[in-house]
Amino acid sequence: MYGTISYSSSPTTQDGPEFSKPDLMKYLPEYYQGVLEMEQIQDSHAAECGQLAYSIEDSALQTNVESATWGLARWEKVLALTTDNTKSYAARREMIKAKLRGSGTTTPEMIRRTASAFSGGDVQVVEVPGAYSFEVRFVGTLGIPENMAGLIQIIEEIKPAHLDYKFVYSYTWWNSLKSLTWNAAHARTWNELRVYE
Repeated sequence: MYGTISYSSSPTTQDGPEFSKPDLMKYLPEYYQGVLEMEQIQDSHAAECGQLAYSIEDSALQTNVESATWGLARWEKVLALTTDNTKSYAARREMIKAKLRGSGTTTPEMIRRTASAFSGGDVQVVEVPGAYSFEVRFVGTLGIPENMAGLIQIIEEIKPAHLDYKFVYSYTWWNSLKSLTWNAAHARTWNELRVYE
């Protein structure tokens, strides 16, 4: 934020802490109250104190992946991930968390934890030793998770090079749709019916 706002002006924030100026006039003796020049000086100092407090709090938020915003680029650099500012904070956080979970020796459990970071639900990893492959089964959520491109990128980085893999998705069973009337089913799209719960 330093250098990006005018002197004594309040910054606008998106996902950071709230900016507030302290009232420095209350710390001065009574005879300074109502003196315009002193109020202007103290207002200027208050803006700087508020900016300093904001910057300290905002910097502290960047040390946690869940609250980081502009600090996501640092996390991505440390983890050797590509920074793509067109993606949402949530998608970038998924990539970072998956990369953090995927460090060390590759095991089915590590791949399961990594995939569950993207799907937001339970995931099973089934090894197929004779075919030198494994399956990632999304059992906790219906349909295809949103950030599959990010998941594929992370799996490609952490899996052993000789192993192949495929994804198995869960969808709604036809029997579970029997309770819907024709009008209720007709009001939904095909993709909505595939993930109907």
